[in-house]
Order: sequence, then structure tokens, then C-alpha cells
Amino acid sequence: MTTVTLGKTGITVNKNGFGALPIQRISKEDAAYLLKKAFDQGINFFDTARAYSDSEEKVGYAFQGIRDKLYIATKTGALNADDFWKDLHTSLKNLQTDYVDILQFHNPPFCPRPDDGSGLYEAMLKAKEQGMIRHISITNHRLHIAKEAIESGLYDTLQFPFCYLASDKDIEIVKACEEHNMGFIAMKSLSGGLITNSAAAYAFAAQYDNVLPIWGIQREKELDEFLSYIENPPSMTSEITDYIETEKKKLSGSFCRGCGYCMPTCPAKIQINDCARMSLLLRRAPSERFLTPEAQAMMAKIEDCVHCNVCTTKCPYELNTPELLAENYKDYKEVLAGKPL
Repeated sequence: MTTVTLGKTGITVNKNGFGALPIQRISKEDAAYLLKKAFDQGINFFDTARAYSDSEEKVGYAFQGIRDKLYIATKTGALNADDFWKDLHTSLKNLQTDYVDILQFHNPPFCPRPDDGSGLYEAMLKAKEQGMIRHISITNHRLHIAKEAIESGLYDTLQFPFCYLASDKDIEIVKACEEHNMGFIAMKSLSGGLITNSAAAYAFAAQYDNVLPIWGIQREKELDEFLSYIENPPSMTSEITDYIETEKKKLSGSFCRGCGYCMPTCPAKIQINDCARMSLLLRRAPSERFLTPEAQAMMAKIEDCVHCNVCTTKCPYELNTPELLAENYKDYKEVLAGKPL
């Protein structure tokens, strides 16, 4: 079994982490079944967040009585100390535990530091002193904040987007974490569902000894794929290398990863994180569910865009979101007219 150690935390876990964002979309019992099966067959790191609706509750429900046998990471989106404490107490209640192994600031617009006026880092330290958290960490989508967090020496792990579409700058972040003995947790390892070859995704991540990919899992067949890699891990064969190079040509550049950080502030109520990548979804997945009357109504909302550009200012990838929406809507209408993409 391949394992990874998260830097100075000393936490050593299976190379597969369970990303618990998608389980908010399924029932409590179905979620518990997946979580327990993952644990029973070797996965022992589970990542959730306050922002993932009832994901924490489902994780807590699944792991009653075996909390000490696995590692749980969660996140707070708080921007002040009062909200931090509210989030932490809610997380502990939901998770049915008195501590979390890793608590992460959830994609903050700045790198929290002592004496920065927010009180956030001081709250983290106090929570650690009280035994409510074991490691202080951060997630982010922005290169400059990730770099600042690494260089600050204040954090035990960084969670950052990393997949086979990674740029040289992204790879530098991974290497910097290794140099600073800081754990690296890879989010978006399937690029929000746009990467459909899990073996290639695993093989790419496996090249980096310090990287723990967390796979967003919602269905048993998805879980089974990653469980199969525990005993038979894919490696970077020439075939997979060629496949990845082809994929990078198709997907690298200005495409929406579906992270949702532009939501839900759109005054036109456009479902941006789905609409701005619809062209790719249509090319890479069965199209029927994207062409239902409900999906057509969702896409038609793009016509109501007022070009306020709030979505653009919130995009961690600095995409021109209104332009992407327009391009995707044009493609969508062509598909509805029977034209191939």
C-alpha cells in the first residue's frame, strides 16, 4: 500500500484521500455506506468543510465509535474570530468529535497571520492549545497566497488545486511545500469532473511523494476505482503520458474548474460554475442530462447577464467569466440545433 506523510504533521495515510464535498448530494445512509466502505478497505483520510452543507454531519454519523482510527480535516470560511469559534463548535458537533486533526482556513482572500487584525490566527492557536484541533492549515486557489502561506512557516499543510493539468508554477508550489516540510493536499485532482481517466489522474499524482490527492466521491463505482489502486496503483506508462499530453492540449488555458467561488452573488442568478464549462461537459460526458428542459432554462439565464463583472473579480483563476459564459451559451445553442461541437 502506497502512503504519504503530510510534512511536519507526521500524519501518514493511504495515498487516496476521500473528498467529502460530493456526499452532500446523496442520502445520509448512502453517504455513510461509501465512507465506511472507504475506511474498511484502506482509506483513512477524509476531507470536508463547513461550507459543504450536511457533509460534516454525514462524516460524523458514519464514523461513530471509530473516530480515533482515522484522520478528519475540515475547513472554516470565517473571516473574524467570532465566526471562527462558531464554525469550529458547529464542526465538532456535526462530526461527533471533540477534535479535528486538521482545521483549514477555507480559501481566504489573504493569508491569516498573528497581529493582522482579523484575530483568525490567534483563534486557531487557542483552539490548538485547548486540544480542539491538532494542526493549523490553509486552502487556497491563488498562487500568491499559497506561496505566502508556505514561506510564513505558520501552517502545517496546504490544500491547493493539483492535477495533470498543472502548470510549472503549480508544480513549484508542491516542491516548495516539500522543502518546507509542509504537507500538500491536492484538491481538484479530477478538475471538477472534467478529468475522466482516474488511472491517469492517480499516476500523475503518484509521481510526487509528498502529494495527498483527495478524490471527490459520490458513487460506489467511483470509490471502487480508487480502492482498486491501493493494491494495483497505476504508474506513468508511455501510454498514460501520451494521453495526458493530449488532454493538456484540449483543456489547458481558460476553462472553468467549477470551484464555485464566484457564487452565489450573480444578480442574474446564473449558475456560473455549471454554465461556464458546459461546452466541456457536453464533450466529455453523456449529454442527455445537460439537455433537459431544466438545463436549457439554466443556460438561458446567461441572456440576463448584466456584465457587472463581480464573478470575474471573485474568480481565483482570473478568468473572464462573462466571456466564457457567452462562448458556452453559443456552443450550447448549436448542440440544441443538432450541430456537433
